[in-house]
Amino acid sequence: MNFRSLLRERLTAALAGLAPEAELSSLAELVVPSQDPKFGDYQINCAMALGKSLKRPPREVAQELVNRLKVDDFCNPPEIAGPGFINLKLKDDYLVGLLAAASGDERLGIAPVARKKQYIVDYSAPNVAKPMHVGHIRSSVIGDSIYRTLKFQGHNVVGDNHIGDWGTQFGMIIYGFKHFRDDAAYRADPVAELSRLYRLVNQLVGYFEAKEELPKLRQKLEYATAALAAAKNVAPAGDKNADKKNAQALKKAESDVKSATEAVGEVEKKLAAIDGDAALSALAAKHSRIGAASLEETAKLHSGDEENLKLWREFMPPCLEALEETYRRLHVTFDETLGESFYHDRLAAVVEFYEQKGLARESDGALCIFLPGQDVPMLIRKKDGAFLYATTDLATIQYRMERWKPDAVLYVVDHRQSLHFEHLFAAAKLAGYEGCDFRHISFGTVLGKDGRPYKTRSGDTVGLKGLLDEAVERAATIVAENDERNPEGPQLSADERRRVAETVGIGALKYADLSQNRTSDYEFSYDKMLAMNGNTATYMQYAYARVRSIFRRGGVDAAALRAKNVSIVLGTPAERNLALGLLRCEEAIELSTADFRPNQLTTYLFELANYYSTFFEQCPVLKAETSELRDSRLMLCDLTARTIKLGLSLLGIDVVEQM
Repeated sequence: MNFRSLLRERLTAALAGLAPEAELSSLAELVVPSQDPKFGDYQINCAMALGKSLKRPPREVAQELVNRLKVDDFCNPPEIAGPGFINLKLKDDYLVGLLAAASGDERLGIAPVARKKQYIVDYSAPNVAKPMHVGHIRSSVIGDSIYRTLKFQGHNVVGDNHIGDWGTQFGMIIYGFKHFRDDAAYRADPVAELSRLYRLVNQLVGYFEAKEELPKLRQKLEYATAALAAAKNVAPAGDKNADKKNAQALKKAESDVKSATEAVGEVEKKLAAIDGDAALSALAAKHSRIGAASLEETAKLHSGDEENLKLWREFMPPCLEALEETYRRLHVTFDETLGESFYHDRLAAVVEFYEQKGLARESDGALCIFLPGQDVPMLIRKKDGAFLYATTDLATIQYRMERWKPDAVLYVVDHRQSLHFEHLFAAAKLAGYEGCDFRHISFGTVLGKDGRPYKTRSGDTVGLKGLLDEAVERAATIVAENDERNPEGPQLSADERRRVAETVGIGALKYADLSQNRTSDYEFSYDKMLAMNGNTATYMQYAYARVRSIFRRGGVDAAALRAKNVSIVLGTPAERNLALGLLRCEEAIELSTADFRPNQLTTYLFELANYYSTFFEQCPVLKAETSELRDSRLMLCDLTARTIKLGLSLLGIDVVEQM
C-alpha cells in the first residue's frame, strides 16, 4: 500500500476550490511521513504555504482542510499542531487488514501499476576484449536494479547491453595481434592475451601522442608560471575591490600553475614508462606509425576486409563468454545484447536521413547536426568519411523505436557522458521522437581512500573479477567466524560456507554501490561493505537469516502459518512500527523509480531491519504469553523475511537461510 499516494489523492480532493488548480500538485507533495511517531504516521504541511497565498492564518486554513479531508475510512481523526501541521495516524484495524492481505499474496499486497509503460534500460555496456573493471560495476548493478524494479511494478521492460565490439579498440587489438601476439598465451587464455595486446598498443599510441603534446604543455606551464610571477608582484592598491580582484587573480594563477605542472608530469610519466624500458623503447622505435596503422586496421575491418573480419569473428566468442561469466556472478541479466557492429549497416542511412531532412550540414568537411541551444555541434561523420560513436547511438535509437516503440529509454552511464546525451536526445527529438522520454541516468565515480578514482597500487584500473574474488574471500572469513561462534556448534558444511560466502560477498559489493546516491562519488571500502551492522547487505542478509532461524528453532512451517488465517495483534509500539514499516514497501519501491535511485530502496530496507531489531528485543516470539500472540508475532516475522527478500531481489541480491 502506498499510503503517501492515497493521502495525496485525498488532499488534492480537499484542496479543490480552495487552492488554484496549478498549485494542487505541489501542495499535495507536502504529505510526508512523520519524523516522530508521537506526531502520528504522516503529516500534511501545506497549510502554511496555502495560508500565505490566501492571506489567511495557517491554522485556520489547516482547520478548513481537516473539515474537507475525507480519510475516516483508514485514519483516526486528524489533529492540528503548531502553526498548522496536520497530523494523521492510520487506524490499527486498517493496518491489520492490509497485513492479512499481504500475508496471503506472493506480491505482499503490492499491486502492479495501473498504466504499463514500455521501457528500455541501457546498462553495463562494456568494451569487448577488455576485462571489465571497477568502473563497470555501477552501470551494471544500478541498471539491473532499475530493470528489476520496473518489471516488478508491471511495466514492459527491455534490458539492453549495448556492447563496444567494433570501434578503434579492435583496430588496436588487430594490429597488436598481427605484430606482438604470444601464441602460447593466446591458446591458453585468449581474452587475457587480447587484453594485453590492447594495453600494449594503447600504451605505444599514447607514447607518441604524449611526445607531440609535451612541448605544448611545457609552453603552457611556462606562460602560467610567468603569469603567477606577475600576479605575485602586484602591489596592494589600497582599494578594497581592486585588492579583492588581485587576490582572485593570484589564486587563479596558482591554480593554473598547479594544473599545468600536473599535466606535464602525467605526460612525462607516460614517456618515461617507454623510454625507461629497453624492450618497450625498441618496440616504439620500430612501430612509429602505430597510431595511424591501428586506425587503418579499424577502417579495413569496417569496410569488410576478409582477414580482419575473420580475426574479429575469432575474437568475439571467448570475449563474450568472459563477459557472461562476470554477469553470472553478479546475477545481472539482459533481454538483448547487441554490439556496435549490429548497427554498422544502418549508419550511412542515418546520416542520409539527417541530411535529407536538412538537420545536418557540412562544417570543415565533416557532417554535423547543429542543435538548438548548444554551442558545440554533434559530429556524425568525420572528414575522412568515418562514422562516430554518436552516429551509432542515433542508429540504435532508430532501431529501438522501430522494434520496441518505447515510452522511455534510460541510459545508465556515468556523469562524464552528460554532454553527449544532451546532444543525442536533442538530435532524437529533431528526428521526430518527441513522444519518447530519453533519460540519462548518470552516476558518480568509485573512489579510493586518496579521493581519486579507485586504482591498483601500480596505477591500473581495478579489474572487476579481482574485486569480486576479494569480496568473496573476505566474506568467507566472516561466514566461518560466525558459524564457529554458533552456541550449538558449526551449522554449515565447507560447501555451504563457500556458497554463502559467494552470496554475501557479491551482495555486499552490489549493495555498497546501490546504497549510495547514484549521482555522488563514493569511497570503496571492503571493511564498510562487509560490516555486520549499519546499512550493508551483510546486515540485511543477517537480519533475514535471523528471522528464518526462529522458524527453524520453533519447528514452524511458514506456509502452514499463512494458511491459518492468523489475526495479527498490534499491542505494542514495536509491533505497530514494524507493521507500518512492512506496509510501506510499495511506497519505497515507487520512490525508488520516481527518479531511478535504488538507494531509496536500501534506505527503506535498513529502516525495516531496525524496526525488526527493536521488535525482536522487546517482543518474545516463540515464548509469547499466548499461542495467539505467538502466531501473530510469527506472522510479523514471516512478513519481515519476505519483505527483506523481495527488497533485496529488486537490488539483484540473494538471501541466505543461515549465516
